[in-house]
Amino acid sequence: MRSPELWQRHWPALAMLLLALSAALPLLSAPRVEATARHAEWPHEWEGRALRPLATSEVEQRFAARFPGAIARFSDGQRVLVLRRVHEPTRMLHPAADCFRGLGYRIEQARLEHDAQQRLWRCFAAEAGDGARLRVCERIEPLAGGDGEAFVDPSSWFWAAVLGRSKGPWQAVTVVEAM
Repeated sequence: MRSPELWQRHWPALAMLLLALSAALPLLSAPRVEATARHAEWPHEWEGRALRPLATSEVEQRFAARFPGAIARFSDGQRVLVLRRVHEPTRMLHPAADCFRGLGYRIEQARLEHDAQQRLWRCFAAEAGDGARLRVCERIEPLAGGDGEAFVDPSSWFWAAVLGRSKGPWQAVTVVEAM
């Protein structure tokens, strides 16, 4: 089976990703973000490839309405990128592995990796019950105007943000591709 066919077969799992985000961890009570902050300027390309916005489901839209920032999904033709702009510390941002486990995937080969730009990412393989495999990598980085280091796990980001060691806004990037 070719990768695009495999990829198309697993879109429902990606749509459920944000549903799992909304149910996985309790929320902290935090002030609501102004509606204008939800309309982010998103990139038009990623690593030299044009990005095409992907439609969001009703469930994803409900989750995004409560999220302290903005969420968007894109495809570069081979991968799906989930970009989340975060304006304040929140427990609504948690590891992608939690979402995939909640969707029934087996997580394996979790490791830290450097990309071609020497940025550090947390990556893992997610295997569905039918044997389909996805490679998932994630990181959280300050946006322009933010202050601090990048993070490869939401927990260390959250505590650094709460304790004032990292100042937002931040962008969480999750990259998913068929293996």
